[in-house]
Amino acid sequence: MPDEDLAREINRRHWDERAPAHAASPGYGVDRFVTDPTFLSRVVTFDLPRIGDLHGLRGVHLQCHIGTDTISLARLGARMTGLDLSPASLEQARRIAAAAGAAVDFVESDVYGAADVLAAGEFDLVFTGVGALCWLPDIARWARVVNALLRPGGRLFLREGHPMLWAVDDRQSDRIVVDFPYFETADPIVWDEPGTYVDTEVEFVHTVTHSWNHGLGEVVTALLDEGMTLTQLIEHDSLPWDGLPGQMVRGEDEEWRLRERPERLALSYTLQAVKPV
Repeated sequence: MPDEDLAREINRRHWDERAPAHAASPGYGVDRFVTDPTFLSRVVTFDLPRIGDLHGLRGVHLQCHIGTDTISLARLGARMTGLDLSPASLEQARRIAAAAGAAVDFVESDVYGAADVLAAGEFDLVFTGVGALCWLPDIARWARVVNALLRPGGRLFLREGHPMLWAVDDRQSDRIVVDFPYFETADPIVWDEPGTYVDTEVEFVHTVTHSWNHGLGEVVTALLDEGMTLTQLIEHDSLPWDGLPGQMVRGEDEEWRLRERPERLALSYTLQAVKPV
């Protein structure tokens, strides 16, 4: 099995195993989606001033996992499709959407095959949320897919963990140590971690993952090389999860920031780009 196919299979098993635990965790707020028709995910809520009016737009959420951000975008008026490589994640996404009364389609595919299984050139919006790009080995191929999915005048909306965050050793609880690649590398970073990012008592079997970092300039350049126009790039000092345990504090906006001197490190960014008419 080629290395990329092997990495994809390893990561798929990882997400398949964790999807039920994520859907059952308070962190995703699944119960709130069911009981409150106005409830939105924290990721989407954070970027509401930047997302704008979605009514009538056709959107696709790449790497949608269990679909809570996808459902949130649908509640803002978009006709949404969610895409993910994990069938177990999509099973949870369909269940949550049905319980929440959200008309969302979910399609199984990895990102690089998205234009083969979706209506290429017909989407007004491509959305990608936090913690997605690190599972892709080649950011230029991702940009080609984004460009292929968008109609002329269509928009990419991306909020992602900052590549500086992914380069920091999160095992250090008292200092910021840059110990992992900032730039894209041919070989993946191989992790073996027993847990997950939500509180759960589930003991997982598939603990190995393969990931890649992509520098901010690499992401921007990949989109520019596809002829897209960058319309927004904002770096944030916050994250929607405790990305550096022992060094962060949660604010009233439910975002996590460094407890001491948060101006030291960009933790996430919001990027928008448009496909020219």
